[in-house]
Amino acid sequence: MEIINWKGIAESLLFAAGDEGLSLKQIAHVLEVEEKQAREIMDGLMEDYNDNSTRGIMVVELAGTFQLVTKKEFSDYLKKLVESPSAATLSQAALETLAIIAYRQPITRTEIEEIRGVKTERPLQTLAAKALIKEVGRAEGTGRAYLYGTTKEFLDYFGLKSIEELPPLPDKVSEEEDSFQEEADLFFEKFQEIDS
Repeated sequence: MEIINWKGIAESLLFAAGDEGLSLKQIAHVLEVEEKQAREIMDGLMEDYNDNSTRGIMVVELAGTFQLVTKKEFSDYLKKLVESPSAATLSQAALETLAIIAYRQPITRTEIEEIRGVKTERPLQTLAAKALIKEVGRAEGTGRAYLYGTTKEFLDYFGLKSIEELPPLPDKVSEEEDSFQEEADLFFEKFQEIDS
C-alpha cells in the first residue's frame, strides 16, 4: 500500500499558492480529506518548519490562511538582497505586471495573469519588496483574493505627482491583448525616459 506524504503535498501547495496562502478548507478540498485531518497535517508541517532552526522559512497561519514566510532573524540579509545594485532595475515581467496594476488597479493576481498569460507570483513579490505595489483590499466572492494597487513609492520612483499623470491610454480601449500591450508599451516608454 502506497504511503501518502501529506505534509510534502501540503508544503508544495503552499509554495505554489505564494503570498495568497491557502485556507484550511482549500487544503482539505485539494487533499480530499476532512478539515480535521487537514488541520493535523498543517499542524505537523508547522511544527516541522518552525522547530527546525536550520531552515530559513516557516509556515504561519495568518487571517485564516496558511503561508510560507521567511524567518524574521534573516531580515537583514533579505534587506541587503532587495537593496543590492542588481535589484535596482525591474525585469520585463515586473514592468509588465506593474503597468497592468497601475492602469487597472485595484486588480487581483488572477486578473493580472489573465492579461499577461503567465504566472505573476515572482513579479508581484519583487514589486511588493520594492514597495511599488501593495495589497489594497480583498475582492468580493469566493476566496476573497488580494487586490493590488500602486504606492506612494511608485509615484516617487516614476516621478509622478498622482496616478492621473500616467501616459494616457488610447481613446478606444478594448479587452483584447493588443490594448494591454499598448498600455505596457506606453508605460515602458515613460519608465525609460525617467530611468535614463
